[in-house]
Amino acid sequence: MWVLVFFDLPTETKKDRKNYARFRKDILADGFAMFQFSIYLRHCSSKENAEVHVKRVKGILPSKGHVGIMLVTDKQFGMMEIFRGKELVEAPETVQQLELF
Repeated sequence: MWVLVFFDLPTETKKDRKNYARFRKDILADGFAMFQFSIYLRHCSSKENAEVHVKRVKGILPSKGHVGIMLVTDKQFGMMEIFRGKELVEAPETVQQLELF
């Protein structure tokens, strides 16, 4: 599964910019990677693991702004077409994670 986090946070005041930077830093620390400027994604090995990361994002939501969280299967993510200009580029590869039980 893939967890996508979309956000549009205010940056008018110094406090707003600090909250924006903190939110971005926290999701990066949780293993998310920037896909586009306000879209971050993370691969998870299962729906249960994805729900753990969704819960973490919900725990760090800033007081202002809009944040969307979406779960997408590997198959759905693999069907995405990504373009740079008019040139088709390949989607990011699925990360292989070692899990120990």
